[in-house]
Amino acid sequence: MKLKPFIAVVFSISLSAHAAPNMDNTEFTFDDLKAMAKASASQPYHPTTVPAPDLIDKIGYDQHWKIRFKEDESLYADSKKSPIQLFYPGRYFPQPVKIYLRDEDNIVNEVPFTNDLFDMPEDSPAHDLPDGFGFAGFRIMRPGMKPDWVSFLGASYFRTDGPEGQYGLSARGIAINTGMNQPEEFPRFSAFWLGPADKKGEDLTVWALLEGPSVSGAYRFGLAKDNEKAKGHITSVTANLYMREDVERLGIAPLTSMYWYSEKDKTIAKDWRPEIHDSDGLAIDTGSGLRIWRPLNNPHGVSTNSFMDENPKGFGLIQRDRDFNHYQDDGVFYNKRSSAWVKPIGDWGKGAVQLVEIPTKDETFDNIVAYWVPQKAAQKGDEFTFSYDIEWRPSDPKPDNLATVVATRQGLGGIPGQPVPEGVNKMVIDFEGPILEGLDRNSGVEPVVEASNGEIIEPIGAYQVVGTNHWRLTFDYKQSNNDPVSIRAYLTKNDKVISETWVSDAKVTIK
Repeated sequence: MKLKPFIAVVFSISLSAHAAPNMDNTEFTFDDLKAMAKASASQPYHPTTVPAPDLIDKIGYDQHWKIRFKEDESLYADSKKSPIQLFYPGRYFPQPVKIYLRDEDNIVNEVPFTNDLFDMPEDSPAHDLPDGFGFAGFRIMRPGMKPDWVSFLGASYFRTDGPEGQYGLSARGIAINTGMNQPEEFPRFSAFWLGPADKKGEDLTVWALLEGPSVSGAYRFGLAKDNEKAKGHITSVTANLYMREDVERLGIAPLTSMYWYSEKDKTIAKDWRPEIHDSDGLAIDTGSGLRIWRPLNNPHGVSTNSFMDENPKGFGLIQRDRDFNHYQDDGVFYNKRSSAWVKPIGDWGKGAVQLVEIPTKDETFDNIVAYWVPQKAAQKGDEFTFSYDIEWRPSDPKPDNLATVVATRQGLGGIPGQPVPEGVNKMVIDFEGPILEGLDRNSGVEPVVEASNGEIIEPIGAYQVVGTNHWRLTFDYKQSNNDPVSIRAYLTKNDKVISETWVSDAKVTIK
């Protein structure tokens, strides 16, 4: 399995040494975990001391993935249905993690770390690592030791292989000060308890202790694979957070992905493949019912966009383009990468969905983050509880009464065959959906395009693409200064909105 995104996000991190105490043959509940996290947050934070750091540093990417958990040592928390394999520590996952098994009577026992649990090459530096060091994380296999479908590895990161069995974007427990002028903080899960499902419809339940300089947390994860309604896996999350220090930007239900380029901006890369990205857009279903699609960008500098809302119905980083011919990559199959859709449970109040985009020049590092920021500031001593489902889907759930964006393209402005106007680009947006079926140019479909910090240049067009059910909205635009033009566009019919709202911070980049 390909796990490169984790490497991008867990280097140079100072993490807490707080960890779960010895609790073999003791009863342990989620309430106990919450009490443990709350007590930890009342104590000063102490960075982790990694035993044998020079030796761990020798276990790089290639060395790490040659170390395999022995199949006959697999752990079972649910009657042989879901084999659990553990990850070895290494350069990118140096902090030891405790692993416990919890039985149906809530009795827990720690899984002791030893090299005897792993197969490794004879020349692996890992042979010298002492017993008792600690694991890096775990993954859950399908029955019969078929490929894994969910993994927790590095800081507070976790992900599934989605409906088409291809790992891509990741989720994490919390995001702190992401995309700011100060260093981002990466709390980590320092201990996991794995047990049989305690709710109907789930395969396994995982409890985790989160530790970081500014926060401690108790998490419950309900793991369910191959859910028919979601057309993929579901991770049900309850996060109880206890603030150790003030935090300027607290990101709830964060998703992390990679976007290099697509059909919209393929001119920025020289790779032979037409598109390279794990996700191509941010989708939002607002509390008021407005549906938003924000195509992703690979900016020149760190860019942050906030979408103010109250009690959002859902948001996610989505891979809508699932056509292999648009990627031509038969190695990592970007067309099969999962989308992740966050569905809040209960009222989350006022806040904003925030999107952070970081420049990248290749596909190696994750450069996209999306999360919810509560309006209430996170201050020392505060407590927060958030519950939500993450649906690992082919795409976001589509509304029947609105057309959705299927492609965004950018190019030179003007009219073919006529002089190209200076400083003008054209934007082309394709929509599809049942609401557009049977409509033609005489059906009263009208485009609405609005902009700030720039100018939309007439004419604006909206028409059915010949031979398809797609409708195409086109317009030219230019900037007022060096800052991007904020644009929103959608389709109407008889003054009624019939499409989601496309939004973007666009720059004149093609000249």
